[in-house]
Amino acid sequence: MSQVAPYAGLDPARVLDAVDAAGYAPDGRLLALPSYENRVYQVGLDAGGFVVVKFYRPGRWSDAAIAEEHDFTAELAAGELPVVAPLRCGGHTLLRHDGFRYTLFARRGGHAPVLESADTLQWLGRLLARLHDIGARQAFRARGALDVDSFLRQPAAAVLASGLLPAHLHAPYRAATRRLAERIDARLDAVAARRLRLHGDCHAGNVLWTDAGPTLVDFDDARMGPAVQDLWMLASDALAMQQLLEGYEQMRPFDHAELALIPALRALRQVHHAGWIAARWHDPAFPRAFPFAGEPRWWDEHLADLDALIEALE
Repeated sequence: MSQVAPYAGLDPARVLDAVDAAGYAPDGRLLALPSYENRVYQVGLDAGGFVVVKFYRPGRWSDAAIAEEHDFTAELAAGELPVVAPLRCGGHTLLRHDGFRYTLFARRGGHAPVLESADTLQWLGRLLARLHDIGARQAFRARGALDVDSFLRQPAAAVLASGLLPAHLHAPYRAATRRLAERIDARLDAVAARRLRLHGDCHAGNVLWTDAGPTLVDFDDARMGPAVQDLWMLASDALAMQQLLEGYEQMRPFDHAELALIPALRALRQVHHAGWIAARWHDPAFPRAFPFAGEPRWWDEHLADLDALIEALE
């Protein structure tokens, strides 16, 4: 399997064969769903209905790390939280076919939540508090934590090695990411004792809303970290965060000192996103999806954003 184009051999026939091998006879209907890190498809079944099949990017997560994700979502589902957990096929959730690792899920419908609604935010707050209660029961061991090495230093190194960053920005970029690392390290160390298992990437795109309320999907970025990591991307301003916490604190205490971490978490996300694009640029899907990363102007703006975040942290 090519690391340059890791999904080159994943043609529609292989996708359908993998679903069939898992015990679900496909009827030939196949729809690619938006996903860049992994490959995700909706597949129609002879028996009616659909499954969603997710093919894991080779080399990203170990089998043990994927097992921890699956066990966590199963634990949440057993606690009656509305999550989409992997289907168990022949006693296993992590499956293999033609060199690919994959997992099947039941298809769930829904739309993005209306985050301008106080009721919606309070509902999400209650759900995340329940998730964190379960997340605090034990720790991930194979999936690691939200830290400066994996979310800033390594992505910054990928940017510098990629050839995407204009040469005249190398020195300023090194300086900016070094300053960010120095300022963020101590802040995350201060809350290390309060790390718990998180969804990890809890934004509106990973919430499906129906008349029955929210369902959380895509735990691919689950790892250890502070509770506020699962909250800040849902809150557009201070009022929204207040409403989110009103719901959260109905179910679980929240340490308001963690709100001071939000500029640091925003900085980590921005550097990680740039590094993710740079590290995956060899995948043909990435230049098509993120053409702006090939333009010097975007890197100028990215560096200006980092300078602003450094000021906010100071």
